[in-house]
Amino acid sequence: MPRKLLKKYLPDPAHLREHKHLRVFGERLADPNLWHMNRRGIANAAAIGLFCAMLPIPFQMLPAALVAIVMRANLPLSIALVWLTNPLTAVPVWYGTYVLGSALLGMEPDWKMEDSSFEAVWDAMWANFGQIYIPMLVGSLIVGVVLAIAGWASAHRLWRAHIRRQWKARADRRSAAHRQD
Repeated sequence: MPRKLLKKYLPDPAHLREHKHLRVFGERLADPNLWHMNRRGIANAAAIGLFCAMLPIPFQMLPAALVAIVMRANLPLSIALVWLTNPLTAVPVWYGTYVLGSALLGMEPDWKMEDSSFEAVWDAMWANFGQIYIPMLVGSLIVGVVLAIAGWASAHRLWRAHIRRQWKARADRRSAAHRQD
């Protein structure tokens, strides 16, 4: 997992420190571990961000930031991964978690995605929110835990594979240099 690639797509630390919703964390944002890219910080950030992305709550960035600060995980990656559920993806994701939660709780889903328009589904979701929230929450927590574990394990594997490639390339360069002597 090349650092340059991650740095290219992650939010700028200065921008995050000044973000209106993150200013509440104050001086805690000065911890260098929150901005450092190492295997532990990146893997933990992947787990945090993917779990919080599944939470059916507004402002998912805040719990992601809080957990990242407490666990000293990479803050920009934690926050960036939360945006997997955004205004375009939230409805299908939350509908899927609702169906899963309903099945796990042995309930028949009350909310159906009958109309394909985004606005109709969004309106139907909020009209039935009191009835669908518990199954949606159960499904979201299950999916969040599964994604967090998968994200954590994938980040570790990708990081190790990258390090092995670097070691092999370095060994190949040294071997080539010795042959030239």
